[in-house]
Amino acid sequence: MSGTTSGNSTAARLAVASGPERGGRPEKAFSLSDLRNLVKAGAIDTVLLAIPDLQGRLKGKRYDANHFLKRVAHHGAEVCAYVLATDVDMSPADGFALTSWETGYQDLSVQPALSTLRVVPWLPRTVVVLGDPVHHDGTPIDIAPREILHRQLTRLSRHGLHAKAGIETEFVLYKGTYAEGEQVGYQGLRPLTTENLDYALDHDPVSDRFLRRLHRALAGAGMPVEAIKAEAGPGQVEVTFPYGGALAACDRHPLFKHAVRTLGLHAGLAPTFMAAPETGRANGLHLHVSLWSKAVSQLNEPGSEYELSSTGQHAIAGLLVGLAELGPFYAPNVNSYKRFTPGSFAPTTFTWGRDNRTCAVRVVGRGEGLHLEIRVPGADANPYLALSAVLAAIDHGIERKLALGPVSTGNAYNAGGTPVPPTLGRALTSFRDSALAQEAFGADVVEHYARLAQLELAHDERVVTDAERQRWLARA
Repeated sequence: MSGTTSGNSTAARLAVASGPERGGRPEKAFSLSDLRNLVKAGAIDTVLLAIPDLQGRLKGKRYDANHFLKRVAHHGAEVCAYVLATDVDMSPADGFALTSWETGYQDLSVQPALSTLRVVPWLPRTVVVLGDPVHHDGTPIDIAPREILHRQLTRLSRHGLHAKAGIETEFVLYKGTYAEGEQVGYQGLRPLTTENLDYALDHDPVSDRFLRRLHRALAGAGMPVEAIKAEAGPGQVEVTFPYGGALAACDRHPLFKHAVRTLGLHAGLAPTFMAAPETGRANGLHLHVSLWSKAVSQLNEPGSEYELSSTGQHAIAGLLVGLAELGPFYAPNVNSYKRFTPGSFAPTTFTWGRDNRTCAVRVVGRGEGLHLEIRVPGADANPYLALSAVLAAIDHGIERKLALGPVSTGNAYNAGGTPVPPTLGRALTSFRDSALAQEAFGADVVEHYARLAQLELAHDERVVTDAERQRWLARA
């Protein structure tokens, strides 16, 4: 498969250099000196300077490696500001304060976060580095997803706490490429497998080959997975990453999705991270989160294996209240809300339970391994924003010492409680009216992402769907 084996020796050398991560930074970062040596040896010729955009995708430029070392590494680069002010189609749109036709769609500066340098084994002789968008005076751009998460981590630190996070994501593999799917209007898509293979270990040769290549590629990038498993839906896969620093967990995720799509293309497959790719199908992005003070977990009562501390109780109470107001950060488009259906393993109300997969917040583990699994975000969520919403809600609960309501011990689909917003429109109204959102993120950030949600709603209102034709064409 083209691009999957090239530079494997380079990948191995970089994986050794990367090491485990703590607090969002590698303990042993792949340095600029390492990059110079690999460029000099001819092992690397391309550097991707990548900005996580509003949707959580990587946008940026491919640089000649020598040019990057001489000009970009220390002096930065410039890109059009609209990469942080556009919908999923990259359509220039009015209504954003950051940039517009009136401002001439000016540039913004991008400073490479050199500690994020890593190899990209699924592309030949290539490394990637994430970039932080800044104004020309060097101040951070507050609506950038990575900056939003950084600020929420800083807010949490005023309680003497830092967060650890692990992400598990689901996606569906369809036969054929994206181009082939587009030619037929994405009709009649065929999942790679046709039955429920949840936890199956007897994979067909195509699935096995794809999963092995993905496993190797991620390990070569210094992003080893914890586990890969077949999920319940036809063609569905779940990937779980190890626990670690919150920022680092989110930094890995756009690269993971890039790898899945690239390897899928070479395998003749079309992966999708849509929250609801088909009626009755759901792809989640579950966030596993714990709170720490230095090296001591703060979720469990000291000396107890399962009892929640007061901090843990306040944190969960904050999640149940706060997430109801922050929908556009974890369910960003119209399709996102079609995942929230009873029996889908996606929550429909904000409830909490112990090892209860019908709840929005699932408490799992014991002792210092006790942590919260937040099951609300879909696989289409931007992980920086979804985790920012989680941390803002946790902070809200801790700051106000919110009392935790009763645990949900049965089927939470039949329980009461605050419902998950049923539509993007309802979520947008709650988001705009939220005092919590204004306090946690600031008016500029709230208005920026409210505008993004408006664009998604406007697009949906204009488009005639196949489902509408099927239901009404012969009956209207």
